[in-house]
Amino acid sequence: MPRIVVVGSVSIDEVVALRQPLRGGAHLDGRERGRRVGGGAANTAIPLAFAGHAVTVVSAVGTDPEGSTILARLSEAGVDTTQVLRRAGPSTRSLVVVEPDGERTIVNLHRCREEGPPRRLRTLPADVIYVRSRDLDLAPILAGRLESALVVAHVPPSGAGVRPAHVLVASAADLPDDERLVPWETGRRAAGETLGWMVVTRGAGGAEAHSADRRFRVPARDVATVDSTGAGDVFAAGLVHGLASGASMETALVTAVAWGTTAAELGGIPPRERILELL
Repeated sequence: MPRIVVVGSVSIDEVVALRQPLRGGAHLDGRERGRRVGGGAANTAIPLAFAGHAVTVVSAVGTDPEGSTILARLSEAGVDTTQVLRRAGPSTRSLVVVEPDGERTIVNLHRCREEGPPRRLRTLPADVIYVRSRDLDLAPILAGRLESALVVAHVPPSGAGVRPAHVLVASAADLPDDERLVPWETGRRAAGETLGWMVVTRGAGGAEAHSADRRFRVPARDVATVDSTGAGDVFAAGLVHGLASGASMETALVTAVAWGTTAAELGGIPPRERILELL
C-alpha cells in the first residue's frame, strides 16, 4: 500500500448557493447549504484514503470546536491526522459561494497556519508527497525529498525554483497568459531539471500533460456541474492514485479526469462507494 503524504490546508467551508449568477454590485438571492470540511489537503486526502492508500495529512487546525470537527472527519475517512498540528485560536474557515451553473467563488475568512515550514516533512515516511500550498518556503524541504519519494506539487507559485518536483499540476485559470501559453517552460522554471510532467487542468475541457517532448490531452465527460468546489483537488487525488499505483501518465490522467468530473457532477468529494466504482 503506497504511503502518501498530503501537504496543504484543511478548513470548515460555509456554503451559500446563489439563485442568480454572481455579479459585482448586484443584490442577489441565495440559500445556505450548511458547513462542510474542505481545504485542498482534505479534498485530496479523503478520496485517496477511500481508494485504500495510507494517507497522512500535514497541516494545522485551531483549538476551537471546528478544529475537532475537521480532525474527526479526516479520521473517519481513514486519514492519519497525527501530523496535523493544533494551534491556539480558530481554524481555517472559508465562505464558498456557488452559482447556478456550479461555478464557485471562495472567500477566505481566516487561515490557521504553522509558524514556518513543516520541517517534519523532511523525515516522514512517504512513497508520494503531494503539495497543495502556496507557501514559498517549501523548496528546500521538497528538494531534499526528490530522491526518496515521488513529489507532486501544485502551482502557483510558479517562480524560479519554488517547486522542486517530478510532476506539477496547475489550473489554466490560475496561470497568467504568458505562463499558460508555455506550460512546459513554466513548469520547468518552477521545478527545475527533475520535472518529468506538467499537468494543466481546463475544467470542462479536461486536462493536458506536457513533457519535454510530448503533449497529450484527455477530454472530460459532459456533465451538469452541481458544485465545482474541490473538483481540482479530487482530480489531483486521481492523478496521485494512478501514479502511486504504478500507472503511466496517460493512464493516470484518464483516472484524474474521471475523478475530478465526478466531483463536479456530485458537488463535492465523491463518497467511498463512488471512488471504489471509479477504481
